Amino acid sequence: MRRIVIAVAVAIAVGIGVLVGAIAASGGSSSSSASEQQMQQNADKWEIDQLQRSFHRATTTKNVALMMSLYAPDATFTLPGSIAAGKKEIRQFWLTSKSMTNNWISETPIYKVRISVNGDRGTLYFECHYVNPKTSKVVSTTAADSDVARINGRWLITNLAGASSSLSP
Repeated sequence: MRRIVIAVAVAIAVGIGVLVGAIAASGGSSSSSASEQQMQQNADKWEIDQLQRSFHRATTTKNVALMMSLYAPDATFTLPGSIAAGKKEIRQFWLTSKSMTNNWISETPIYKVRISVNGDRGTLYFECHYVNPKTSKVVSTTAADSDVARINGRWLITNLAGASSSLSP
């Protein structure tokens, strides 16, 4: 009798182990799935935020190659009165831009960054405050409202609309 009880207990334990393994393999509970989705969304937002950080590093260091690495091959860049389509035209804009030809430091207050994510697409808005390092004064401000997409596993700007902005909290 004792052997039968032990055999049944082992069978139940093995069955529970198989059931737990099956649940884990299928994604587990909805709360686990929701938490994984939230973690993925946070990771995506962090990667999108790196675009604006690299943007400011590129303008501060006058690194056109870094700037161009932020754009999708068929990206568009829109400014009041002009549109640059594709990386060749966007590169030409940056080669002659005041933010690349002046000795300014580019920065953005973190509270002026907005990011949204929906799957492999998202948006990125940020303001640029260009500071003259000799005078420590803000000499120019602009804003960028961008569409971004995950392309080949990497977030890139697909459309950037530039506009003027004003200094305000």
